[in-house]
Amino acid sequence: MTDRPHHRPMLRDSTYFEDATTGADAGALREAADTVATLIVRGAQASDDPEIAGRVLRLAESEGLDQLAELWSGAPPESVAGCLWRLYALRSWVYADPLLAASQFEEGRVHADVAHVVAGVAEPPGPDEVRVMIDEVLRGIAEREFADVLLRAAAFARVIAHGRALQGREDANRMLLVSEQLEHAGHAELEGHLS
Repeated sequence: MTDRPHHRPMLRDSTYFEDATTGADAGALREAADTVATLIVRGAQASDDPEIAGRVLRLAESEGLDQLAELWSGAPPESVAGCLWRLYALRSWVYADPLLAASQFEEGRVHADVAHVVAGVAEPPGPDEVRVMIDEVLRGIAEREFADVLLRAAAFARVIAHGRALQGREDANRMLLVSEQLEHAGHAELEGHLS
């Protein structure tokens, strides 16, 4: 028996119950997300299965970008999970508005010659061409070195950032940041430091 007089139960906010019902801690979820991302990238590269590139490409469609975001959007940009999130987010944006993506690429390619060439969008860069290019980038996860995938995506994002800046859009800096993050991660992968 306790000496304390009767007291009211402490009120909890809704996050207490959400955390209590899921039973998962943030660290464990982050670790699982990192493991899944690494298995996708490293497993795809090691596989001899010719269908794996198509499965990697369609991952966002089959699982949904919201689920991938839940897994990877909080991952640091210098991690495999963070890179996958940025790659799938770029693809989702291109597919959501290929006309806008093509116009921004067309505008930016004049001012980002090297990045334009590395990105590898067919001439002239129309909606179909940017969709084909972004799909080739994601297929590359299974078909070539991950560093090449990251550097090509970085170049594409850099051209888009230039196009947005020339169009006077405020989100140009955000796309430039994505480009820089992917480029940094590509160099980390070349040096064997991307985890």
